[in-house]
Amino acid sequence: MIFVLSILIQFFLSYLLGSISGSMLLGKLKKVDIRNMGSGNAGGTNALRTMGKKFALGVILIDIFKGYCAVEFLSTLYLFPDSINSSTSSLTPSICGFGAVLGHVYPLYYNFKGGKGAGTMVGILLSIYPFSLIFCLILWLISLTLTGYVGFSTIIAGIALPIYVTLFYNPGILTPFGIFTIFISIFILYTHRANINRMILGEENRFLNVMIFKRK
Repeated sequence: MIFVLSILIQFFLSYLLGSISGSMLLGKLKKVDIRNMGSGNAGGTNALRTMGKKFALGVILIDIFKGYCAVEFLSTLYLFPDSINSSTSSLTPSICGFGAVLGHVYPLYYNFKGGKGAGTMVGILLSIYPFSLIFCLILWLISLTLTGYVGFSTIIAGIALPIYVTLFYNPGILTPFGIFTIFISIFILYTHRANINRMILGEENRFLNVMIFKRK
């Protein structure tokens, strides 16, 4: 029971940390709420479209930082030292990571209306398995320059993550982190369901200025 309680507390603290929204914090300084602008999403992409590069960069850095801190610090915050064992130490980074992503998407402080989890996931991967982050970012950039779709590129990177982990992660996919990547891949698809629907309808916005091949 102490083991379960310890993990639940770490998960909840990570959720509270994840609920801190970069766009909402910076939006208060600018006296704007980007959830009332553009696509209505509180993530970095909508921040870029509606508020510009500097604002979006600040949003992304905050969202990455909270994901990183959830894994680096909260996953090692053992309130019950006697409960620490090999199972605990391998499980808590993924548990805390998911808590941070969940908080970002459904923030407690902002009526459960947040972003889509990609920025926070970058911070988590930076802490747990940086090589997978490098692979996903390269794939994301390739997809973005070919299609101009940020959401679609994020989906592609999310799907590729567990595949990369299956092929290269040691000790393998059937670990807490490996299972976490499978679950988060599905979750990324879910949070981008509106993007998928807009792409099907031909209504999804593109960043045409980053595309290599443009339609004339």
